[in-house]
Amino acid sequence: MSVRNALLGLLAQRPRHGYDLRAAFQAVVGGEENWDVKPAQVYTTLARLEESGLVQEEGIDQGSGPEKRIYAITPAGRTELRAWLTSSIERYDQRDEFFLKLMLALSTGEADPSKVIQTQRTALYQELHAITAQRQRADPKTELAQILLLDKAVMHLEADLRWLDMIESRLDEVKRQPLPEPEAKPRGRPKKIAD
Repeated sequence: MSVRNALLGLLAQRPRHGYDLRAAFQAVVGGEENWDVKPAQVYTTLARLEESGLVQEEGIDQGSGPEKRIYAITPAGRTELRAWLTSSIERYDQRDEFFLKLMLALSTGEADPSKVIQTQRTALYQELHAITAQRQRADPKTELAQILLLDKAVMHLEADLRWLDMIESRLDEVKRQPLPEPEAKPRGRPKKIAD
């Protein structure tokens, strides 16, 4: 879920100012511990949405404190939101910092790959414990959406832990294989072709 599209969705509910959008975003995702969006990101995103014609300033809240610009979604913004809501989300990319760390541990000898795996496993178990505790505190009568999000996080962590087990069981085999190397490219200037 992109913050950009989330803000459009929250503005589709009703016009809001930046601080209210941030608070609504935090409520939807279940708090900062699940997805922290900074105020600067909200305001930068609002400026880009306004430049793109997807939101517009509707007025200024002149209540107590500083003035707050109220934004509303435009018809183009609703079209954009509906297109996002009805499309699939691209699957996760192949970039994985832990995998990169493990491959470098294997290729450089600067760290024991087994210890790299164990360190990652410990961190994943700690995160799993924290999320499971958060899920157990959630009230299914009033926080079912939050429970579903936490269940997804638990399942992802469990999958990562199984993946680490698989890597660990194959580590000796991986060590015996040649490590990936870039393809050698010819050096120097290309030869001139005679006319």
